[in-house]
Amino acid sequence: MIIYKIFNNNAVVIKDENGVEKVVMGCGLAFKKKNGDELDESKIDKIFVLSDPLINNRFQELVASIPIDYVELGEEIIEYAASILEVDLNDTIYLSLIDHLYSAVKRFQEGIGIKNAILWDIKKFYKKEFDIGLKALEMIEKQFCLRLPEDEAGFIAIHLVEAVTRKGAQDIHQVAEIISEITSIVSYHFHIFFNEDSLYYFRFITHLKFFAQRLLEGKTYLDDEQDDLLLIIKKKYVNAYECAEKICEFLKKKYNYNVSNDEKLYLTLHIERVVYKTVL
Repeated sequence: MIIYKIFNNNAVVIKDENGVEKVVMGCGLAFKKKNGDELDESKIDKIFVLSDPLINNRFQELVASIPIDYVELGEEIIEYAASILEVDLNDTIYLSLIDHLYSAVKRFQEGIGIKNAILWDIKKFYKKEFDIGLKALEMIEKQFCLRLPEDEAGFIAIHLVEAVTRKGAQDIHQVAEIISEITSIVSYHFHIFFNEDSLYYFRFITHLKFFAQRLLEGKTYLDDEQDDLLLIIKKKYVNAYECAEKICEFLKKKYNYNVSNDEKLYLTLHIERVVYKTVL
């Protein structure tokens, strides 16, 4: 292997016989080396081959700008997630997750905390991804001797959900269409215009994004344990529940999708919050 570009003593870029660039990592593998030198293959620990040229270029920029520890830890978390989820993850996860790990640790060290506005949605609807996020916090603690807050497990879960989804242009359009249809129903029902810059609107749209993805994938969540809670919510938030019912009827008619009571509960709560700016 011939060195094409050196990032630091532990990371370089090589080109294979087909001209494909690969990021190669290993402790001290580029020490006292220069471009064009032969690489000692016995020192190689990791080889990253990302199929999309744009993603590959951005990944190289990322590797060049952060300590190697974060890249190695990110790759370890990604491998663990893929084994638990039993899926192939989109290559973009190498960018989004590793960059997030570095930023999260630096923020924590500087005493800057960011609350995850949709943490309860993630815990409820993406339990497996959230559990992986909690495991990732343990791995981060072992590596850097600091414990990030639970909010970060939620952020990690979001990156995994998006990497698994791998929506094409048509799917993205359908998700946007479903979100637009639901927000229009809410807007007409309450005769309001949304403040699209508000945190409540952001939470609502994010919830709808995940909801629409589940709809398109034909997934629903049945949890009879919360039926009693739904009855309470129905009485407490009458207008929001009526609006949720309208949405459920619309989705059944147009998409033949049956909204579970569990999903109706969370939809009602989000409508109540975005319309009345209620802290729930």
